[in-house]
Amino acid sequence: MATESRTRSRRPAAAIRRLAGATRAIALATYKEWAAYRTHMLATILIGPVYFLVQYFIWHAVYSNRETLNGFTLEQMLAYYGVMSVITYLTFDFADWNLQMLIRTGKYVTFVLRPVSHRFYALSQKIGHRSLGFFLEFLPVFLIFMFVFRIDLVPTRAGWAVLSVFLGFLMTFFINYCIGLTAFWLVSAEGMRRLFHLVRDLTAGVFLPLTFFPEVLQKVLFVLPFQFMQYVPVRVWLGEYELAGITMSIPQIVGLQAVAVLVMWGVTEALAWFGMRRFTGVGV
Repeated sequence: MATESRTRSRRPAAAIRRLAGATRAIALATYKEWAAYRTHMLATILIGPVYFLVQYFIWHAVYSNRETLNGFTLEQMLAYYGVMSVITYLTFDFADWNLQMLIRTGKYVTFVLRPVSHRFYALSQKIGHRSLGFFLEFLPVFLIFMFVFRIDLVPTRAGWAVLSVFLGFLMTFFINYCIGLTAFWLVSAEGMRRLFHLVRDLTAGVFLPLTFFPEVLQKVLFVLPFQFMQYVPVRVWLGEYELAGITMSIPQIVGLQAVAVLVMWGVTEALAWFGMRRFTGVGV
C-alpha cells in the first residue's frame, strides 16, 4: 500500500520532468536554428533605437512649452518609450503566423499525432527564440538606451518587473495563438492577422500610453486583455500603475495580470478544442 502511494506521488513529478525536458530540447533546437541566421536578428537592433529616436524628437517638441502632459514629465515619457522598446524584444511573438501556415497547408495534422500539443511546442519554440533575442536584441538596445540616449531603464522593483514581463510574454503568446486558431474557420486569415496586430498594438500602449485615451475608452481597455501584454509590464517596470482613474499597487496589478493570463490560457484551450473538431470534421 505504501509502495503504491509513493508510486502515485512520483507520477506528477515525473510528468513535470518530462515536460521540462521536452521544453528544454525544443527551445535549444530553436535557439541553435535561429543562431545560424543571427544576422537577420541583429538587423532588428536598429528598429528599437530608430523608433525611439522618432519619439524623442516628437515629445521634445510637444513638451517645448509645458512641464507635464497627462501626468507624465518629458523624462517619464521617454522612459516609457524606452522601456516599451526593450520589453517588445522580450515578448515578441509570431505564433499566429506559424499556426496559420500549418493549418492552411495541412501540416498541422502532424502535430495531432505527436505526444505534445502544438501549443506546447510553439511556446517552447518561443522560449528558445526569445532566449537568443535576449542576447542579440534586448541587451544591445538596453545598453544603447542607457549610455547613448541616457535613459534610466533600471526597474524600480526588479523582481516584480521580471515577473510582469514574463506574464506579458505568456499573454502575448496566448493572444497571438488565438488569432492563429482563426485559420480553422477562415479561408485566409492574413487580413485578420494584420488588422489584429494594429488593434493589438494600439490597445496595448505601444503607440501611446493608454492614459492618453478618453476616460470612457480607458474603462474598456481596462477590461480587455491587451494591456497585460505590454502596458502593464511597462508601468510595473516604471514603478506605478494607473488606468481609467484606477490606481493599483504593483503586487495588485501583477496579480490581476496573472489571473488574466490564466483566463487567456483557458480561451486558447477552448478555441483549440473547437478548432480540432472542425479540422477533423472536414476529413483530415
